[in-house]
Amino acid sequence: MWEYMQRHEAFVLRVLEGAYGEVPWEEVREYHERQIHRMQHERLIHLIVTMFCCLFLLMTVTVAFLYVGLLWPLLSAFLLVLVVAYLIHYFRLENGVQRWYTLADRLDERMGRVSLPRKEGKAEARAKAKAQQ
Repeated sequence: MWEYMQRHEAFVLRVLEGAYGEVPWEEVREYHERQIHRMQHERLIHLIVTMFCCLFLLMTVTVAFLYVGLLWPLLSAFLLVLVVAYLIHYFRLENGVQRWYTLADRLDERMGRVSLPRKEGKAEARAKAKAQQ
């Protein structure tokens, strides 16, 4: 999923820089909005899964304190690793979609639509540098 997001972001940045010549801006904007919609759905699903994993982790840690045995601490450790992995993935999804909102504003700006004045942030500068490589 992360590579997919990076490829799309690099594509939009190249379009904005004029790497493809004259493009149908309306189609590019609609395509970008579809991608944002897909990632918002992905974020929601991952948020729900992450929350359930956190709930199960809390439950197993509670049970591990109440009952002596090896099973519950092992299950708690496994769930802890899973929760950390999901949090990292969710963090990357969230930040990626936030960058895509900025790209949508840049597309609107390019099309002459009303958009917020933008200030290039660190993440956008990094993405632009990656796209140029």
